[in-house]
Amino acid sequence: MTSDEARTLIADCLRGIAPEVDLDEADPASTMADELDLDSMDLISLYEALHDRTGLDLPESDYQQLATLQGAVDYLVART
Repeated sequence: MTSDEARTLIADCLRGIAPEVDLDEADPASTMADELDLDSMDLISLYEALHDRTGLDLPESDYQQLATLQGAVDYLVART
């Protein structure tokens, strides 16, 4: 998976959770919780959606790596 594909996947997953989110205006280095105004349940829903779409196990111990948009993109690229 390329960085662009990972970003598109994250955007697609977020559309079902927080349709008002615009990743183009988000700072990729800020936490998604702060930058996109996502609560903990939204983030868990995102991780579940990413798991469903990729088949990757996303253990809770990896959630910190997925906290920022750039971190999530890097994580997906490295594991697919």
